[in-house]
Amino acid sequence: MHVLVLGGTTEARRLAESLAGALPAGARVTSSLAGRVASPKLPPGEVRVGGFGGADGLAEWLRTHRVDALIDATHPFAGTISFHAASAAAAAHVPLLALRRPGWVPVDGDRWHPVGSLDEAAAALPTLGRRVFLTTGRMGLAAFAGLDSLWFLMRSVDAPEGPCPARMEVLLDRGPFTLDGERELIRRHRLDVLVTKDSGGVATAPKLAAAREAGIPVVVVRRPPVPEGVPVAATPEAAVEWLAGLSG
Repeated sequence: MHVLVLGGTTEARRLAESLAGALPAGARVTSSLAGRVASPKLPPGEVRVGGFGGADGLAEWLRTHRVDALIDATHPFAGTISFHAASAAAAAHVPLLALRRPGWVPVDGDRWHPVGSLDEAAAALPTLGRRVFLTTGRMGLAAFAGLDSLWFLMRSVDAPEGPCPARMEVLLDRGPFTLDGERELIRRHRLDVLVTKDSGGVATAPKLAAAREAGIPVVVVRRPPVPEGVPVAATPEAAVEWLAGLSG
């Protein structure tokens, strides 16, 4: 069996680690990374970096490398590659599974403002606060570039590129983050609104608890849907069980 994992997430690394010891002798696991992070944490097994050239290129790769199962374990907001994966898997007749960590759920005390895009998030900000904790990553900052009256603390793994807000401080950091650390950022920078994508997981969730404690609003960008008809697993363990069902 040859399994291709479209990765770049914590769940993808955990899945590759699990498969390294779970697959029978002679089986292969290839993890594919987009290459957008300068120094990614590499999973065990074979690793390829870079795009495939769209859905057609991915379908050809699946055929050429005799892939028996494809697992889309990309970030919940990497929507384009997920639809390419669905198209390619159908064309190459390869079983496809989406591995998606569950989204966050608001609790008592949260002041969430769900929106459908970064542009909608930017439009909502002027009525919610003046000092913004922006945790949506380095891509898409152009949506906030025209908000000259607001100040931004932008946190990401790598430095931003392209149009950015005029009044912005960049914090280069990689999760997991702690509740105490998030509390201190909000206090020190006098942040009064948080913008985040609904990425789910525990590594970056403490910011939500810190915002709740501080009583500040949170603009939450909803995640795009998984392509219709693609089965979804919530954990790497469930993905391993799905693979076992294919080979069993």
